Amino acid sequence: MEIPLKTDRLVIRDWTVDDAEAAFAVYGAEDVTHWLTPAMDRVGDLGAMRAVLNAWQETQPNLVPPRGRWAVERREDGKVIGGLGIRLLPPFEEDLELSWQLSPEVWGQGYASEAATALIKWAFTQDTDELFAVARPNNTRAIAVAKRLGMQWVGETEKYYNLRLQVYRVRPTDLIG
Repeated sequence: MEIPLKTDRLVIRDWTVDDAEAAFAVYGAEDVTHWLTPAMDRVGDLGAMRAVLNAWQETQPNLVPPRGRWAVERREDGKVIGGLGIRLLPPFEEDLELSWQLSPEVWGQGYASEAATALIKWAFTQDTDELFAVARPNNTRAIAVAKRLGMQWVGETEKYYNLRLQVYRVRPTDLIG
């Protein structure tokens, strides 16, 4: 597996329990967890964040690529600023969902698009022909990122997570840049 992936500004790598404080800045932030699918409560404290990271770490080796969860680290200072994931969408677990979560302190700097683009390109080397992103209709930031990634809007559904969601899809021929 070619993880870690590197971009001009970022490293996409496996999570470690040592990332708990930085991960808590993401998954402990109501501004982030409010938008997640499936709906996720804000991680309450560092101990809970360590438990989540430990579970992710234990699960990662058993996932068939391109599925997984990764930390997004800024190269200039080594700070973890967010996370990426690829997982099977319910209820049929046939479609792969791409997700991204960043610390609110780095929103608007292009990191989500940069990290997700690298992960998409890698995923398409793993016998994958399409990825989906789902966003709540009012999540304008996620929708904007999906569009910047070259993802095409395919409709609105309540099929996934029992939520009304906008669905975007990317195929290798859709990639920009």
